[in-house]
Amino acid sequence: MTNTAGKIFTITSFGASHGKAIGAVVDGCPANLELSEKDIQKELDRRKPGTSSITSPRKEKDEVQILSGIFEGKTDGTPITGVVFNEDQRSKDYSYLKNTPRPGHGDFTWSEKYGNYDYNGGGRGSGRVTISHVIGGAIAKKLLNQQGIKVISHVVQVGNIKAKTVNMNLIEEKASQNPIHCADHNAAEDMENLILDYKNKGDSIGGVVETITLGDPVGLGEPIFGKLDGDLAKGLMDIGSVKGVEIGMGFDVASHTGSEINDEFYIKNKENSYEKIEKNDIGTTTNTSGGILGGISDGMPIVTKIAVKPTPSISMVQNTVDLETRKARKIEIKGRHDPCICPRIVPVSESVTAIILADHMLRSGFINSSNLEKTPK
Repeated sequence: MTNTAGKIFTITSFGASHGKAIGAVVDGCPANLELSEKDIQKELDRRKPGTSSITSPRKEKDEVQILSGIFEGKTDGTPITGVVFNEDQRSKDYSYLKNTPRPGHGDFTWSEKYGNYDYNGGGRGSGRVTISHVIGGAIAKKLLNQQGIKVISHVVQVGNIKAKTVNMNLIEEKASQNPIHCADHNAAEDMENLILDYKNKGDSIGGVVETITLGDPVGLGEPIFGKLDGDLAKGLMDIGSVKGVEIGMGFDVASHTGSEINDEFYIKNKENSYEKIEKNDIGTTTNTSGGILGGISDGMPIVTKIAVKPTPSISMVQNTVDLETRKARKIEIKGRHDPCICPRIVPVSESVTAIILADHMLRSGFINSSNLEKTPK
């Protein structure tokens, strides 16, 4: 089982939904990055359950403890270990699932492949395991911020309701004010009502989350293997419940012509085109490519979208089988679940994107891999 992602900036995830703890070991972070538990905690608070009526009622503080990698308030170049101890497990809620895989979950495939499968809350396959993504992402975001790079995710669609405007200030609001994490106030209210409607029916609903990266340089990624968009697509698809990834216009390019979608170049802030042109002085008039050309970042905002499926844990009666007797069974899923995963996947999408970008910043030499203070200005 693969539990590590990245080449230089790496994250190794550990723990299970109803185990003792969940955490991450982050390696490859250069020394001398100011880092504290507060930096990680503020990101974990954005994904923890029990923050509103549209999230799982499971009550967890999700308080992180840093066990290694920090000396006198700064990273020291050694592996950074962050851990969150589980407190509100109710494993008895899942005992009936031992031999009856839940439709839409990985219970069947994991059990058939590994044999020894922790069915309590989905075990290692639970969405709770994304705590490790967020721990790694918090460190990556702090590293990117030093270079003027910001990663922002927001919900752009729930069911058939789509955001029509973008007000980034709304995304930063407290969860109680904007639990959907949608940048369109009117759409956010409609989305919340739709989610609550499906929750009351015992059902769930899917949606789309967009991630935008601002301030990235030209030159991240490789032209053949190791394309930036390829790594982003893989990293985002590795998030549980994500069933599709788009870069820029994504699938919409199929219904357009080259003359319609080609991003034309221009020289930014230059009156005389004969002046010496520095990196990032060249921009594009549009950004249908989502900030990536030929597998390499072009300096424009990097834009991705992920299609998030409805939460498979619903309270309606469904058909399944008994893996031991090989007979048909009915199942009614109990426990505490999100009626829509999109709001809580927002910080996870940000984290995964930040981890991949931090790795590429190190791989391309934009950040000194040993000592942050030696990074080129």
